[in-house]
Amino acid sequence: MIATIEFQQRTFRIDLSQPIDISIPLRASADNVTAWYVNPPEFKPVMEHGFVGDVNLGGSVNFRNIFFNPHGHGTHTECVGHISKENYTINQCLKTFTFLAKVISISPEAQGDDRIITMEQVKKAWNQEDATAIIIRTLPNGTDKLSRQYSNTNPAYIHHEAMQYLVDQGVEHVLIDTPSVDREEDGGALLSHHIFWNYPENTQAHRTITEMIYVPDQVADGEYLLQFQIASFENDASPSKPVLYAIL
Repeated sequence: MIATIEFQQRTFRIDLSQPIDISIPLRASADNVTAWYVNPPEFKPVMEHGFVGDVNLGGSVNFRNIFFNPHGHGTHTECVGHISKENYTINQCLKTFTFLAKVISISPEAQGDDRIITMEQVKKAWNQEDATAIIIRTLPNGTDKLSRQYSNTNPAYIHHEAMQYLVDQGVEHVLIDTPSVDREEDGGALLSHHIFWNYPENTQAHRTITEMIYVPDQVADGEYLLQFQIASFENDASPSKPVLYAIL
């Protein structure tokens, strides 16, 4: 199913039958990826007033309540509402869903107890690109990222100078396979978040950050068309399914 798309004054051919899903699924399991000290997600059938929401327990349908945290339980896309006093929501801020993206792979630098994606590393991988979305795969890239328990592990993050460089280069969507673009414990500064959205000085509400993705090793660095799929939550963040299409 080949499609030809004119986008940003360029023409692309993609195969719509070959999507590359870079999200981590949400599971009711202790093996579900977690961060920020949350418990695993819960999927529980509704059981009240004689109603049984589980076919295997005698019910006519499966009808489950689901308890999860978008930021702590897997791939999610967030808007400036994550750090703002104002009630920005991802459903209001993300209005278009297809972008030219570039996948880059970076081995974060060890600096003391931290692993940091530096401006120098980003400059080497990203320079005068047409893309407006960057997808950062950190190395090493083990499949344990699909079930990793990140709390209290000080995961890799983006140095605020690197984030400023990306903003200056016109990047509007940042996707990364760690729980945050900022340090796990930084006293609430959230420097990279604030720089990216330029909040509160000149808020750029159309920009998004997507965290805890997983880019398989077989996906080569380079340009792709990116499509966001989110749930229509009036919340600062939504679980999401970013999908890539290779450019033919």
